[in-house]
Amino acid sequence: MPMYVCRPARHDDYETISTFPQTEEELFFMFPSAAYPLAAAKLEENASKRWCPTVVTEDNGDVAGFANFYGYEEGKHCHLGNVIVAPQHRGKGAASFLIAAMIEKARTELNVPRLLLVCHHTNPRALLFYDKLGFTPCAGIKKMKNSRDEIIVGIQMEMKL
Repeated sequence: MPMYVCRPARHDDYETISTFPQTEEELFFMFPSAAYPLAAAKLEENASKRWCPTVVTEDNGDVAGFANFYGYEEGKHCHLGNVIVAPQHRGKGAASFLIAAMIEKARTELNVPRLLLVCHHTNPRALLFYDKLGFTPCAGIKKMKNSRDEIIVGIQMEMKL
């Protein structure tokens, strides 16, 4: 099992991260407003407007995953966003390590009592993963259209910190 560490994302990470979404659907799950294939500059520009862009790396320094926060309201909540793990690190603990680090950052750096996220009904693996970590559905659903103009449902989930 690989050993992981987290650190702030750097400029040179975005080229690598932009290769993680393997399909248009995976990119939609990670970054709904982006076009496939993901451009590193688009991801970096988006991340520059968010809080705590973070990568998880193997102990050898290879980037294994990425996440950040948006919708930060001081003393209230923030949203977990742009979560993606490199294909070769899926199912190996990188996502759990990354989300645990992001939970801690939300709690200690942003000092919010609630961490929110939106997960799409067409992504059951992620829904089950977030449920396993302790996120629960809350405050309803969001009607959305995917890149094929199909209606899908975004399920808002929360974790009380």
